[in-house]
Amino acid sequence: MNATMPDLPEPWLRGTHAAVPAVPRAVLHALELAKEDLWRWCFPLSDAQLNKQSGGIAPVAFHLRHIARSIDRLLTYAEGGSLDEAQLALLKSELDAGADHDQVFAELAAALDLGNQRVRTLGSADLATPRTVGKKQLPTTISGLLVHVADHTQRHVGQVITTAKLVTVR
Repeated sequence: MNATMPDLPEPWLRGTHAAVPAVPRAVLHALELAKEDLWRWCFPLSDAQLNKQSGGIAPVAFHLRHIARSIDRLLTYAEGGSLDEAQLALLKSELDAGADHDQVFAELAAALDLGNQRVRTLGSADLATPRTVGKKQLPTTISGLLVHVADHTQRHVGQVITTAKLVTVR
């Protein structure tokens, strides 16, 4: 995907994924919209702009890493798993300085593509199946986690677009 996007309606208005149940379909649309927005607003940024902290807010690179890695973590919980040492190490490194543009976008693209596959697989499960999150084993369901994947991703997309705009004008 390149930074210039065709003028299409948002993914949820394109009539795609009709065979996928409603909740996972909405998550797929949210992930597709995230990818389109992130490539449009952030892909053109330089390494310096990705790493720039402006106004005391987290840099663009943090949000891009966090989106990719939180999708993986949330889907791990939705699949009934626990976070492994590699996932925990990546969590701790999300704010590391010196992010490389190509590496960040490769990680993000891979996470969104794999997330899409994992959401499709989970879509065939009983979405009311209980799951737990984190060390405290907080209760939720597969559907709760899927909805949070969409919600959390879109929340950070909004933040990162705002941050991208800030770092390009200063």
